[in-house]
Amino acid sequence: MNIFDILGPVMVGPSSSHTAGAVRIGLMTRKLLGQKPVQATIGMYGSFLATGKGHGTDKALVAGLLGMHPDDIRIPDSFRLAEEEGLSFSFCEANLRNAHPNSVLLEVKGEDGRELSVQASSLGGGRIMVNRLDDIDVNCTCEMPTLIVHNMDQPGHVAEVTSMLSHKCVNIANMSLYRDKRGGRAVMVIETDQDIPGESLKWLEHLEGVLKVTYINVGGDV
Repeated sequence: MNIFDILGPVMVGPSSSHTAGAVRIGLMTRKLLGQKPVQATIGMYGSFLATGKGHGTDKALVAGLLGMHPDDIRIPDSFRLAEEEGLSFSFCEANLRNAHPNSVLLEVKGEDGRELSVQASSLGGGRIMVNRLDDIDVNCTCEMPTLIVHNMDQPGHVAEVTSMLSHKCVNIANMSLYRDKRGGRAVMVIETDQDIPGESLKWLEHLEGVLKVTYINVGGDV
């Protein structure tokens, strides 16, 4: 824990959970999509739904989708800026089960047609958790360099990915495996101590049975 965990983030807005956390959820969704979003359906849940508008949660989520950070002074104008940048969005009530009170479901589409569904929650102090990606549980903070591999549930994929990381001298800090059913779609979420080289990510994308590779480094922008 550092001093910012105690005092909270530098931010624009009244609430570290409803505003700063919401901006980070939108920004993380943009990074997970890997391209500029042009369409978003935003489902609000719990206290985000009940009090979010008063805290500017709606504007904060859109600001994050536009690539803003919690201290960006343009956050209150995010709706207007979204129209200027060609991002269409709508809000609705999300029907989630056993979710954190500060949760949101974002269904986004990128400029190249890529689509993504992200369920995330704001934990307080500006910290967030990505709970689901495309209807598969992941539960990761993405605060460290994070590799997310969507693949078919087949033998050998975990070994191929971990062998590649070892070959590149990248140490695995945390690793979680998820799947929707046996032989169905699976997800690897791997947090690392070092950055992963770009050529290694491209190599992973071409492996048979790998559906999608997403790499998040919070120090980088989309």
